[in-house]
Amino acid sequence: MKPIIARTIAEVRAAVRAARADEQRIGCVPTMGALHDGHLELVRVAKRNTEFVVTTIFVNPTQFGPNEDFARYPRTLDADVTRLEEVDCDLVFAPAVDEMYPESLTTVEVAKLGDQLCGPRRPGHFRGVCTVVLKLLNIVQPDVAVFGAKDAQQARIIVRMVRDLNVPVEIVVAPTVREADGLAMSSRNRYLSPEERAEAPRIHAALRAIRNRAIAGETDAARLESALNHELAAIPGARIDYASIVDDSTLKPIAILDRPALAAVAVFLGSTRLIDNITIP
Repeated sequence: MKPIIARTIAEVRAAVRAARADEQRIGCVPTMGALHDGHLELVRVAKRNTEFVVTTIFVNPTQFGPNEDFARYPRTLDADVTRLEEVDCDLVFAPAVDEMYPESLTTVEVAKLGDQLCGPRRPGHFRGVCTVVLKLLNIVQPDVAVFGAKDAQQARIIVRMVRDLNVPVEIVVAPTVREADGLAMSSRNRYLSPEERAEAPRIHAALRAIRNRAIAGETDAARLESALNHELAAIPGARIDYASIVDDSTLKPIAILDRPALAAVAVFLGSTRLIDNITIP
């Protein structure tokens, strides 16, 4: 059945009230649209945990920097709604910018976690993410909200925000969904030229190689980082934004792998910035 399409906060709240009156648990999947199979898997996860799932589609201007791709970010609402019908999404919340940000803005920021990895390279990005996610959680008031592990830093920040601000929602972080060749699914993959797309799977291959080195016994994070940078630099046309081995919980750099770690990268292929990560036990 085709999902309900809501454009206003009032419409969402009315639909959620009706679902709760029917004793249904509410799930929420925040997205910026341009949906791919990875997004659909998040909806499936939400559907397994709840009965009434709200997918939000909102290209959030506050998380884009002045030189980023807000203007050209794909907006494909009709196609997105068709795809959501495949996975039994119940409601799509697709607000206008004025609906979400009608007046001067109160912002939300998670200290420390947002200072690592993407944080220094995208000033204000995670403040925009936290602000819009908290607004969406307050609008939908779900029992469960689902995010993807590809955006590892974002997921950890949202978990911390919800915990610190006592938001009554369970955050589920679903595994990264990949193409058959290993490339993490992303709405930005459509920006890649055929040549760049052919090279892009080598990003995940580099992460897997580093994880295997660690499992084989290498515990020096600096040596692992050096090897990771070397692997990524060998990809034709690649420009490394960062390639880091960090504490899996705090995202701070570590010297020795004596605890769970995260290998996280951001790599430009042409003008397209791709992120990926892998956990190291």
